[in-house]
Amino acid sequence: MADLDDIRDGREYGVGVAQRTDGFFLKGSNNLDWGMKDRLSRIFNPATGRTVMLAFDHGFIMGPTSGVERIDLSIVPLIEHADCLMCARGVLRALVPPTSRKPVCLRSDAGTSILTELNHNVVIDIQDAVKLNASAIAVMVSVGDAATEAETVANLYQAVDAGQASGIPVMGVTAVGKDMARDARYFGLASRLCAENGANIVKTYYTEGFEKVVACCPVPIVIAGGKKLPELEALDLAYRAIQSGASGVDMGRNVFQSEKPAAMIQAVGAVVHQGLKPAEAFQMFNDLK
Repeated sequence: MADLDDIRDGREYGVGVAQRTDGFFLKGSNNLDWGMKDRLSRIFNPATGRTVMLAFDHGFIMGPTSGVERIDLSIVPLIEHADCLMCARGVLRALVPPTSRKPVCLRSDAGTSILTELNHNVVIDIQDAVKLNASAIAVMVSVGDAATEAETVANLYQAVDAGQASGIPVMGVTAVGKDMARDARYFGLASRLCAENGANIVKTYYTEGFEKVVACCPVPIVIAGGKKLPELEALDLAYRAIQSGASGVDMGRNVFQSEKPAAMIQAVGAVVHQGLKPAEAFQMFNDLK
Protein backbone atom coordinates (compact mmCIF):
# COMPACT_ATOMS: atom_id res chain seq x y z
CA MET A 1 0.00 0.00 0.00
CA ALA A 2 1.18 3.52 -0.74
CA ASP A 3 2.31 5.49 2.26
CA LEU A 4 0.25 8.69 2.16
CA ASP A 5 2.77 10.41 4.39
CA ASP A 6 5.56 9.93 1.84
CA ILE A 7 4.09 10.81 -1.55
CA ARG A 8 6.68 13.08 -3.07
CA ASP A 9 6.18 15.37 -6.04
CA GLY A 10 7.94 14.12 -9.15
CA ARG A 11 11.06 15.94 -10.27
CA GLU A 12 12.68 13.99 -13.11
CA TYR A 13 10.12 14.42 -15.92
CA GLY A 14 12.59 14.42 -18.78
CA VAL A 15 10.78 17.34 -20.40
CA GLY A 16 12.16 17.83 -23.88
CA VAL A 17 13.34 14.22 -24.18
CA ALA A 18 10.89 12.33 -26.40
CA GLN A 19 9.75 8.87 -25.37
CA ARG A 20 11.14 6.25 -27.80
CA THR A 21 8.67 4.85 -30.31
CA ASP A 22 10.73 2.11 -31.94
CA GLY A 23 8.88 0.39 -34.76
CA PHE A 24 5.67 2.44 -34.59
CA PHE A 25 5.05 6.15 -34.77
CA LEU A 26 2.77 6.52 -31.75
CA LYS A 27 3.93 6.87 -28.17
CA GLY A 28 3.49 3.79 -26.00
CA SER A 29 2.04 1.67 -28.80
CA ASN A 30 4.99 -0.27 -30.17
CA ASN A 31 4.11 -3.54 -28.45
CA LEU A 32 0.42 -3.60 -29.32
CA ASP A 33 -1.17 -6.10 -31.69
CA TRP A 34 -1.43 -5.31 -35.40
CA GLY A 35 -5.16 -4.63 -35.19
CA MET A 36 -4.70 -2.12 -32.38
CA LYS A 37 -1.99 -0.32 -34.34
CA ASP A 38 -4.17 -0.29 -37.43
CA ARG A 39 -7.02 1.36 -35.53
CA LEU A 40 -4.72 3.89 -33.88
CA SER A 41 -3.28 4.72 -37.31
CA ARG A 42 -6.77 5.69 -38.43
CA ILE A 43 -7.26 8.01 -35.46
CA PHE A 44 -3.78 9.59 -35.50
CA ASN A 45 -2.28 10.79 -38.76
CA PRO A 46 0.95 8.78 -39.21
CA ALA A 47 2.56 11.75 -40.97
CA THR A 48 2.22 14.02 -37.93
CA GLY A 49 1.40 11.62 -35.10
CA ARG A 50 -1.55 13.87 -34.22
CA THR A 51 -5.31 13.98 -34.46
CA VAL A 52 -8.26 16.36 -34.56
CA MET A 53 -11.14 14.53 -32.95
CA LEU A 54 -14.61 16.03 -33.33
CA ALA A 55 -16.54 15.38 -30.12
CA PHE A 56 -20.33 15.39 -30.27
CA ASP A 57 -21.15 12.93 -27.53
CA HIS A 58 -22.49 15.71 -25.30
CA GLY A 59 -26.09 14.63 -25.77
CA PHE A 60 -25.56 11.40 -23.83
CA ILE A 61 -25.66 13.41 -20.60
CA MET A 62 -26.76 16.92 -21.68
CA GLY A 63 -29.48 16.21 -24.25
CA PRO A 64 -29.94 18.64 -27.18
CA THR A 65 -27.54 21.30 -25.95
CA SER A 66 -26.62 24.24 -28.19
CA GLY A 67 -24.95 23.16 -31.40
CA VAL A 68 -26.05 19.53 -31.30
CA GLU A 69 -29.80 19.97 -31.47
CA ARG A 70 -29.71 18.55 -35.00
CA ILE A 71 -26.64 16.41 -35.60
CA ASP A 72 -27.60 15.99 -39.25
CA LEU A 73 -27.53 19.76 -39.81
CA SER A 74 -24.71 20.89 -37.51
CA ILE A 75 -22.25 18.00 -37.26
CA VAL A 76 -22.50 15.95 -40.45
CA PRO A 77 -21.20 18.84 -42.63
CA LEU A 78 -18.08 19.01 -40.41
CA ILE A 79 -17.16 15.33 -40.62
CA GLU A 80 -14.98 15.71 -43.70
CA HIS A 81 -12.65 18.06 -41.79
CA ALA A 82 -12.13 15.78 -38.75
CA ASP A 83 -9.59 13.00 -38.32
CA CYS A 84 -11.84 11.07 -35.94
CA LEU A 85 -15.41 11.26 -34.63
CA MET A 86 -16.29 10.90 -30.95
CA CYS A 87 -19.94 10.09 -30.39
CA ALA A 88 -22.42 7.72 -28.76
CA ARG A 89 -23.77 4.66 -30.53
CA GLY A 90 -27.36 5.87 -30.90
CA VAL A 91 -26.37 8.99 -32.81
CA LEU A 92 -23.79 7.06 -34.81
CA ARG A 93 -26.36 4.57 -36.05
CA ALA A 94 -29.08 7.14 -36.61
CA LEU A 95 -27.27 10.07 -38.17
CA VAL A 96 -23.62 9.53 -39.14
CA PRO A 97 -23.30 8.39 -42.78
CA PRO A 98 -21.42 5.07 -42.98
CA THR A 99 -19.94 6.40 -46.22
CA SER A 100 -18.02 9.10 -44.33
CA ARG A 101 -15.16 6.61 -43.85
CA LYS A 102 -13.98 8.32 -40.67
CA PRO A 103 -12.70 6.41 -37.64
CA VAL A 104 -14.96 6.50 -34.61
CA CYS A 105 -14.02 6.77 -30.95
CA LEU A 106 -17.20 5.40 -29.43
CA ARG A 107 -18.50 6.75 -26.14
CA SER A 108 -18.86 3.47 -24.31
CA ASP A 109 -20.11 4.25 -20.82
CA ALA A 110 -23.45 5.67 -19.74
CA GLY A 111 -25.81 5.73 -16.83
CA THR A 112 -26.53 9.23 -15.55
CA SER A 113 -27.45 12.70 -16.82
CA ILE A 114 -26.61 16.23 -15.71
CA LEU A 115 -29.86 16.17 -13.68
CA THR A 116 -28.42 13.62 -11.26
CA GLU A 117 -25.04 12.64 -9.80
CA LEU A 118 -22.70 11.92 -12.69
CA ASN A 119 -20.32 9.01 -13.30
CA HIS A 120 -22.36 6.13 -11.88
CA ASN A 121 -21.95 4.49 -15.27
CA VAL A 122 -21.73 1.06 -16.81
CA VAL A 123 -19.76 0.03 -19.91
CA ILE A 124 -21.47 -1.16 -23.10
CA ASP A 125 -20.88 -4.63 -24.50
CA ILE A 126 -17.66 -4.62 -26.53
CA GLN A 127 -19.44 -6.59 -29.25
CA ASP A 128 -21.49 -3.52 -30.07
CA ALA A 129 -18.28 -1.56 -30.60
CA VAL A 130 -17.05 -4.37 -32.85
CA LYS A 131 -20.28 -4.32 -34.87
CA LEU A 132 -19.97 -0.55 -35.25
CA ASN A 133 -16.36 -0.94 -36.43
CA ALA A 134 -15.16 1.44 -33.73
CA SER A 135 -11.51 2.41 -33.90
CA ALA A 136 -11.49 3.12 -30.14
CA ILE A 137 -13.83 3.22 -27.18
CA ALA A 138 -13.95 6.02 -24.61
CA VAL A 139 -14.63 5.55 -20.89
CA MET A 140 -14.84 8.23 -18.19
CA VAL A 141 -12.59 7.97 -15.13
CA SER A 142 -13.42 10.12 -12.11
CA VAL A 143 -10.19 10.42 -10.15
CA GLY A 144 -10.50 12.07 -6.75
CA ASP A 145 -14.26 11.62 -6.43
CA ALA A 146 -14.78 9.35 -3.42
CA ALA A 147 -18.25 8.31 -4.59
CA THR A 148 -17.28 7.19 -8.08
CA GLU A 149 -13.51 6.78 -8.38
CA ALA A 150 -13.39 3.01 -7.74
CA GLU A 151 -16.44 2.43 -9.93
CA THR A 152 -15.07 4.33 -12.89
CA VAL A 153 -11.57 2.85 -12.59
CA ALA A 154 -13.21 -0.59 -12.61
CA ASN A 155 -15.11 0.45 -15.75
CA LEU A 156 -11.84 1.38 -17.42
CA TYR A 157 -10.24 -1.90 -16.39
CA GLN A 158 -13.22 -3.83 -17.77
CA ALA A 159 -13.12 -1.86 -21.01
CA VAL A 160 -9.37 -2.48 -21.42
CA ASP A 161 -9.83 -6.22 -20.89
CA ALA A 162 -12.59 -6.31 -23.51
CA GLY A 163 -10.72 -4.01 -25.87
CA GLN A 164 -7.55 -6.08 -25.73
CA ALA A 165 -9.55 -9.22 -26.51
CA SER A 166 -11.15 -7.54 -29.53
CA GLY A 167 -8.22 -5.43 -30.75
CA ILE A 168 -9.90 -2.11 -29.93
CA PRO A 169 -7.92 0.67 -28.18
CA VAL A 170 -9.40 2.42 -25.13
CA MET A 171 -9.36 6.14 -24.37
CA GLY A 172 -9.52 7.08 -20.69
CA VAL A 173 -11.37 10.38 -20.26
CA THR A 174 -10.49 12.21 -17.05
CA ALA A 175 -13.51 13.70 -15.32
CA VAL A 176 -13.13 16.86 -13.30
CA GLY A 177 -15.37 17.16 -10.25
CA LYS A 178 -16.45 20.39 -8.63
CA ASP A 179 -13.81 20.06 -5.94
CA MET A 180 -10.94 18.96 -8.19
CA ALA A 181 -7.96 21.26 -8.66
CA ARG A 182 -7.41 21.96 -12.35
CA ASP A 183 -3.64 21.79 -12.13
CA ALA A 184 -0.74 19.76 -13.50
CA ARG A 185 -0.48 17.67 -10.35
CA TYR A 186 -4.10 16.51 -10.57
CA PHE A 187 -4.12 15.97 -14.33
CA GLY A 188 -0.77 14.21 -14.12
CA LEU A 189 -2.18 11.83 -11.51
CA ALA A 190 -5.41 11.21 -13.44
CA SER A 191 -3.66 10.71 -16.79
CA ARG A 192 -1.03 8.37 -15.38
CA LEU A 193 -3.71 6.36 -13.56
CA CYS A 194 -5.58 5.86 -16.84
CA ALA A 195 -2.42 4.75 -18.63
CA GLU A 196 -1.31 2.46 -15.79
CA ASN A 197 -4.71 0.75 -15.94
CA GLY A 198 -4.31 0.09 -19.65
CA ALA A 199 -5.72 3.08 -21.53
CA ASN A 200 -4.08 3.47 -24.96
CA ILE A 201 -5.07 7.16 -25.21
CA VAL A 202 -5.86 9.69 -22.49
CA LYS A 203 -8.16 12.67 -22.87
CA THR A 204 -7.60 15.40 -20.30
CA TYR A 205 -7.49 19.16 -19.90
CA TYR A 206 -4.70 21.61 -20.64
CA THR A 207 -3.22 23.48 -17.70
CA GLU A 208 -0.06 25.36 -16.82
CA GLY A 209 2.80 22.88 -16.53
CA PHE A 210 1.13 20.61 -19.09
CA GLU A 211 4.50 19.49 -20.45
CA LYS A 212 4.94 17.55 -17.18
CA VAL A 213 1.53 15.90 -17.57
CA VAL A 214 2.51 14.75 -21.07
CA ALA A 215 6.02 13.67 -20.08
CA CYS A 216 4.86 11.38 -17.28
CA CYS A 217 2.05 9.78 -19.31
CA PRO A 218 3.38 6.88 -21.41
CA VAL A 219 0.56 7.00 -23.98
CA PRO A 220 -0.73 9.80 -26.25
CA ILE A 221 -2.72 12.61 -24.66
CA VAL A 222 -5.41 14.58 -26.46
CA ILE A 223 -6.87 17.66 -24.83
CA ALA A 224 -10.53 18.37 -24.23
CA GLY A 225 -11.75 21.68 -25.58
CA GLY A 226 -14.02 22.30 -22.60
CA LYS A 227 -16.45 25.18 -22.52
CA LYS A 228 -16.86 27.53 -25.48
CA LEU A 229 -14.10 30.11 -25.77
CA PRO A 230 -13.65 32.96 -28.26
CA GLU A 231 -12.11 31.50 -31.41
CA LEU A 232 -8.66 33.02 -30.95
CA GLU A 233 -8.51 31.74 -27.36
CA ALA A 234 -9.53 28.23 -28.43
CA LEU A 235 -6.85 28.22 -31.14
CA ASP A 236 -4.30 29.44 -28.60
CA LEU A 237 -5.35 26.62 -26.25
CA ALA A 238 -4.80 24.06 -29.00
CA TYR A 239 -1.44 25.58 -29.93
CA ARG A 240 -0.11 25.63 -26.36
CA ALA A 241 -1.22 22.04 -25.81
CA ILE A 242 0.49 20.83 -28.99
CA GLN A 243 3.65 22.77 -28.15
CA SER A 244 3.62 21.09 -24.73
CA GLY A 245 3.54 17.65 -26.32
CA ALA A 246 -0.14 16.80 -26.72
CA SER A 247 -0.91 14.42 -29.58
CA GLY A 248 -4.05 16.23 -30.62
CA VAL A 249 -7.33 17.74 -29.56
CA ASP A 250 -10.80 16.35 -28.97
CA MET A 251 -12.95 19.45 -29.42
CA GLY A 252 -16.69 19.82 -29.43
CA ARG A 253 -18.25 23.06 -28.22
CA ASN A 254 -15.33 25.17 -29.44
CA VAL A 255 -16.12 23.87 -32.92
CA PHE A 256 -19.87 23.33 -33.20
CA GLN A 257 -20.77 26.41 -31.13
CA SER A 258 -18.47 28.63 -33.20
CA GLU A 259 -20.08 31.22 -35.43
CA LYS A 260 -18.57 29.33 -38.38
CA PRO A 261 -17.93 25.73 -37.32
CA ALA A 262 -16.48 24.54 -40.65
CA ALA A 263 -13.93 27.36 -40.66
CA MET A 264 -13.08 26.70 -37.04
CA ILE A 265 -12.37 22.98 -37.36
CA GLN A 266 -10.13 23.65 -40.35
CA ALA A 267 -8.22 26.30 -38.40
CA VAL A 268 -7.81 23.89 -35.47
CA GLY A 269 -6.55 21.27 -37.92
CA ALA A 270 -3.94 23.69 -39.23
CA VAL A 271 -2.68 24.31 -35.69
CA VAL A 272 -2.50 20.58 -34.91
CA HIS A 273 -1.05 19.26 -38.17
CA GLN A 274 0.73 22.24 -39.71
CA GLY A 275 1.95 24.06 -36.62
CA LEU A 276 0.20 27.33 -37.40
CA LYS A 277 0.46 29.86 -34.62
CA PRO A 278 -2.77 31.15 -33.06
CA ALA A 279 -2.77 34.46 -34.93
CA GLU A 280 -2.13 32.68 -38.24
CA ALA A 281 -4.87 30.16 -37.58
CA PHE A 282 -7.28 32.92 -36.56
CA GLN A 283 -6.56 34.69 -39.85
CA MET A 284 -7.28 31.41 -41.63
CA PHE A 285 -10.56 31.16 -39.72
CA ASN A 286 -11.55 34.69 -40.76
CA ASP A 287 -10.59 34.03 -44.38
CA LEU A 288 -12.62 30.82 -44.51
CA LYS A 289 -15.68 32.23 -42.83
